[in-house]
Parts: sequence; C-alpha cells; structure tokens
Amino acid sequence: MCYFVMSTPSEEVLLADWIDVTFLAYSDSSSSRQIYTHRKETIVHYQAYPPTQLRSAYKREDESSKELPFFKLASRVLSVSCSPSASSLRLNGVKNNTNTSIRKLSLAISTKRYLGLSSSLNRIASSSSSTSSLTPALRLSQISRAFSGTANREMPPIYDKPTTEKYDYIVIGGGSGGSGTARRAVSYGKKVAVVEATPYLGGTCVNVGCVPKKIMWHAADLQDKITNHAHGYKFTGIENAKFDWASFKPQRDAYIRRLNGIYANNFDKEGVEFHRGFGRLVARDKVEVTKPDGQTYVLTADNICIAVGGQPTIPSEEEIPGASLGIDSDGFFDLPEQPRRVAIVGAGYIAIELAGIFNALGTETHLLIRGDTVLRTFDPTIQEALTPWMEKTGVHLHKRTHVTKVEGEKGGPLTVHTDNGEKVEVDVLLWAIGRHASTKGLGLEELGVKLDKKGDVVVDEYQNSSVPGITAIGDVQGKWLLTPVAIAAGRRLSNRLFGPEKFKNDKLSYEDIPTVVFSHPTIGTVGLTEPEARAKYGDDAIKIYKSSFRALYFSMVDEEHKEPTVYKLICAGPEERVVGVHIIGLGSDEVMQGFAVAVKMGARKQDLDDTVAIHPTSGEELVTLR
Repeated sequence: MCYFVMSTPSEEVLLADWIDVTFLAYSDSSSSRQIYTHRKETIVHYQAYPPTQLRSAYKREDESSKELPFFKLASRVLSVSCSPSASSLRLNGVKNNTNTSIRKLSLAISTKRYLGLSSSLNRIASSSSSTSSLTPALRLSQISRAFSGTANREMPPIYDKPTTEKYDYIVIGGGSGGSGTARRAVSYGKKVAVVEATPYLGGTCVNVGCVPKKIMWHAADLQDKITNHAHGYKFTGIENAKFDWASFKPQRDAYIRRLNGIYANNFDKEGVEFHRGFGRLVARDKVEVTKPDGQTYVLTADNICIAVGGQPTIPSEEEIPGASLGIDSDGFFDLPEQPRRVAIVGAGYIAIELAGIFNALGTETHLLIRGDTVLRTFDPTIQEALTPWMEKTGVHLHKRTHVTKVEGEKGGPLTVHTDNGEKVEVDVLLWAIGRHASTKGLGLEELGVKLDKKGDVVVDEYQNSSVPGITAIGDVQGKWLLTPVAIAAGRRLSNRLFGPEKFKNDKLSYEDIPTVVFSHPTIGTVGLTEPEARAKYGDDAIKIYKSSFRALYFSMVDEEHKEPTVYKLICAGPEERVVGVHIIGLGSDEVMQGFAVAVKMGARKQDLDDTVAIHPTSGEELVTLR
C-alpha cells in the first residue's frame, strides 16, 4: 500500500504492500485513523490497525463512504492539507513537502496503481524548483488538481483466488511472451489466467531490459551529440551540458510504471485474469499460487505454459571471491547516481550496450573481456569495426582478462583483481557474463519436465516440453533471448492450441531472426554470419558485398568523432540469395527492420539492385553495393 500522510503521524508509515493505493488521513483532533482503499469505482472503508498489522484490516460497513469516487476523496484529503494549519507532507519518512518528496510521491503512485499522475507530479516538482514563490500550500493544491484530472486512469484489479473451477490456459510469467500468448488465447474465447511473481507486468524487457535500456541509450546518444558533434554544426554554449542521472532516474522509472499499468489494463480489458504470486506446478494440470502474504491456492487447466524468463548470472563466491560485491544488469537500473568509475565484465550485447552508455555519459569505463574482440558471436566485420572504435572513444578495454578476486565494500569503492596482475579501481562492478532460465522452484523436474544442463526447458519445434500439456516460450527455453521472439512464439502457440484449423501446425521459425545492438554506433544483423554461410554452403557458393563509409551526418563533425559505417551482404548460390546482412553505423537499428523482411522473403542480390535508392541516406548503400 502507498500512504499519503497528510498530517504528522505518531509513528512512521512506510511504503508497504504494493497492491493498493491507500490514503491515510490523520485527524488533528483525535488519535483515530481511517484508511480508504480504492477498489474499482468506489472507496471501501477500513478500520486501521498499526502499519505492521494492516494485512489484518477488516471491512466495516459504512454506507457513507462506499460511493465516494476515488479522485474526489484524493482531492478532498489533499485540499484539506493545504490549509494553513495543516502539517507538512510526509512520505516514507521524508518531512516537508519538498520537490524531492513530490518526486518520490510521483514514483510511488506510478509504481502502484495509477497512470497519468507521475508526469503531472514531476512537472509540479520541476516548476516549483524554479519558482521560489511557490508556497507549500499552493504546491499541494496543484497536486490535488493532478489527482482530480480526467487523464488519470485506474489500474485493474488483481485476482487473489481462482474465479472459476478450471481454466483453459494458465501462463506462469507475465512478461512479453506470457502476455502475448495469454492475450491471443483470450481472443479465441478461452478462459486464461496469468500468474506473475513480481509486482510488475512486462517481464525483463519492460522493467530491466530493452525499454529502460533504450531510454538510457537515448540519453547517452544525446550527450554524445552535445559533447562531440554540436560544435561541428556551429551550436555554441551547450558543449558543457551534463546529464543529471539522479533527476532522470525517477522520470525513467515513472514511464516504466506506466507501461506496467498498460499491460495490466490490457489484461483487464481483454479478460485475462492476473494472479499475483509465485506459480509452481504441483501436477500436470495444476499450478499452486503462493501469494505475497504466504497464502496459497491452486489453479487448474489442461494447458499450462512456462514463460518465466531468465535472470542475469553472477559468479559464486567460490568461483570468484568477492563476486557478490558487484551488481548485474538489473542492478544497473537501481543505481541512484551515476558512478564515477565502472568495470563491466563481459563481451556480449548487454556488456557492450551498458559500457557504451556509461562511457558516453562521462563515466570512466573499463570493459574486461576474455578474448581480443567484443561480440564474438557476431560477424567478424562487426567485431573488427566496433572493438577499436570503443577503445578510441575512451572505453578502457582489458583483453584476454579473467577476474580472480574483488575487494572492497558493497557500494564501492572496489578493487578488481585480474589474472594478469592488474588491479582496476572502480566504484561499481557490473557482471554481464550471461543469463540463465528462472526455472528454480517451479516443480518442473518433479513432474518430469526435461531441462538441459543450463536449466533451460527443452522444447520441440512447437514449444512442447517433454510432458504433454506443458509448453514453454521465451527466455526460459534458451533460444533467441529476444522480446519479439517470445511474443511471436507465444502467439503462434495459442494459435495452434486454441485457434481455427488453419493454425493447427502453427509454429515460429527461428531462422533469419533480426536483432540490433544499441552500441555506439548501433548494429543491425539478420541471417548467417560469413563463417556460418561458408560452413553451410561452401566457400565457392558464397559472394560477399561490403562497403565502408562515413554517414553524411558526420561531414560536419571533427575527424576524431566520425563514427565508422560498414555494410555487408552475404549472398549464396548462383541466384545470389541474400542469406546475411550485417551493418554498423548511424541508424543501423532502424535500417535493419526493412531489410530483415527482404531476407525473410528470400530476396536475391538482383532484387536489391532493382530497388531505387533513397538519397541521401546510409541505407541506400545496401541497394547500390557492387
């Protein structure tokens, strides 16, 4: 529950249970307290116990409060607090209605149950920081109006018990894949329940992956342009602009909470039941749900999908003493302030993206890799272009390096020891050495669901596990750990299970899946790498078309800041079918989508040659290669 305490409490009230937004109003004339908990369109009146016993609060019949609309109540409570005699706003132990308090209030609201409030409250905090005459009372009055606004939308209810004896489909995991398969199943008129252990729908991508990462990438890209490119275009006076991590974080987090709400609202609108709790298989057709308070209940369905995703891997203390002093990629999004020095261990796309963000924003960045190049599973052309550019732009690349020990304290500073005798002094150590499936505790092995040595669920081409009726999609099955792949696989799975006859053999093809890396510069790739193509078709059947150039954008930029652009086509057979496209350079992330369609359709080199170029663009290079 999220408490807005409108007068000084006799005991500290903390942000506790996330399920409901609660207004706790203290009376100046009495020690009595009332909690108003919003559910759907009405207010249900509760008698309050001390904060530690709030879970035991019981419903009181009070007709006078039942029909009071939520936002009217919010406005009334806040408006009363604007009176001269009212005490200052207190949120989670923060006294005085400061801008910091308002921002925390904004994040708390967005985190819990309502959309649209966060941006309004952030605007209030921002405007008041630049307006010294804005009184606390006026500030609270603005907050009151924000709550009363029509743009605010209520998030749907969360089911805490089975509402039917049996479901058609139970999905364990409320991420991108789980949401995709659940919503597709509901579109066929099926009864569907989604069980999610965390407070937030959307999975890794929405909460600690693609979306917040891309937002941070945009910030870093903007900093790079301001610092290194703007003066080339004769913009003056902005070269010293600096990124404010601490102020940006709550704004970014508020946006993510809004996305969580959109996921939940889509479930409610389409009829997917969302059950908050940890789901565990106790039988082939039964899922036990353990609620946050420890209570359990069982859901039943003939079809159960495992879509719990994965999580970052961190070495054990036995493997590397002090490893736990580091954070993982999830922890990146929890950093309250920008670190001055950071070491990242890993050479995959997560390590590369985070290193690029830190470096562009001005953090001293060390990247520790086991080999000589980054992105070793990508085409050699990509590796050869990106690795030296990262070094040139300031990333300290430690090649052929293994971490042997970490010393220091949680929160830094830290000393990272390597096998070649180096001691890297940093404030934050971030492990980006891979991910593993979140299958622990799901009861899979007890039911005979086969897992591979990494813990991934073994599935066939139709996403079936080794146990009939139990399927798996997304990161938990270990293939192509990408959000669009999980969504596509989930939708096709529901097509096959519940759709019309034409979909009885529907399945996802894992060939020619495009992907991008939000590095600096960005990378796009689809199809086979050159070594893969030569191994599959033979050297004589492969023809390579390649071009290196500078994007027009950099014509006005100093030479040292001109990013490389390299485009490569891999063609196979006498018809020169395009079996691989690999590009690095400005805008590659956007360019790749269209060419991925062409590769999927079996385009030949001649098809690209026959396409009229769009000029002047970088993308035109792919249809003019000779």
